[in-house]
Amino acid sequence: MTQKTLLSGIQPSGKLMIGNYLGVLKQWTSMQEDYRCFFPLVDLHAITVRQDPNLLRERCYQFVALYIACGLNPQKSTIFIQSHVPQHSELAWLLNCFSYMGELNRMTQFKDKSQRHANNINSGLFGYPVLMSADILLYQSDLIPVGEDQKQHLELCRNLAHRLNHEYATEKSPLFTIPEPYIPPKSSGGRIMSLQDPSVKMSKSDSNEQNVVFLLDEAKSIEKKIKRSVTDSGSEILYDEKNKPGLANLLTIFSLVSGNTIESIVDSYQGKGYGHLKVDLAEALIEHLRPLQERYHELSSDRGEIDNILKKGAETAKNVAQKTLSAVQNTIGLV
Repeated sequence: MTQKTLLSGIQPSGKLMIGNYLGVLKQWTSMQEDYRCFFPLVDLHAITVRQDPNLLRERCYQFVALYIACGLNPQKSTIFIQSHVPQHSELAWLLNCFSYMGELNRMTQFKDKSQRHANNINSGLFGYPVLMSADILLYQSDLIPVGEDQKQHLELCRNLAHRLNHEYATEKSPLFTIPEPYIPPKSSGGRIMSLQDPSVKMSKSDSNEQNVVFLLDEAKSIEKKIKRSVTDSGSEILYDEKNKPGLANLLTIFSLVSGNTIESIVDSYQGKGYGHLKVDLAEALIEHLRPLQERYHELSSDRGEIDNILKKGAETAKNVAQKTLSAVQNTIGLV
């Protein structure tokens, strides 16, 4: 059977952290065995917010090295930088001509980011979901891993695909594959929460680094962050998202890095306090990240190898993307 195509990307902003790893990168590693995978580093999305040019370049290299250190295999997956494949921007323009102001105005992420970046409400930020649609549709993607904050954008992508298929294509020969969402359950790491405020999701761009364990944190830093993490009133160790969200978050992380079920972890700490759990979680997390960090440092010392991976990835992506772009251009009447 022909493999289905999966696409997912991360912006090179902030620093990759355990939420990205447990909720996304580990998922990608297992998915590359079953799907034809495209993993772009979406730098064009990142510049809707002002970036330091030198830091942006460095983060691109760092993120790609971490992708591979986390288990992505360039022989199995196509890893590339979005801006290296100009078809993304070209299809985004064409899709802009079929996107309505009303539906873009309804995008809640645009409203949220406009409030946070009130001095830089640019048209790129407004058209961000259209570029995301181009990213997806270029590769005739079947499956898109998305978080809750991206579900609305994927729905726009599906609407655009249906719109152009209805207007220009036939049922037997559609222009675009209609992508389906894949939202990992929270228990699989789909939603790791902040260490200091477990009511909000852990973010790689958080200004308070005590909220986040980054993939490249040193052991002492990880230990301090886990020990200082918010738990809850009381001392009994049990999994209760509503009444003990901080503890529930730590148990989720512990389960994911140890491979043990939350239930078995809870049972093993009966009669013990939060302090015991935190010490053991910190140790488990440090040991889990150790081989990843060692592999990262090996890769980052050879930038030429990363350049080769990105070059090959871009060539593969261009070949696939151009087929879709040419079909769209021809269909809508461009010479």
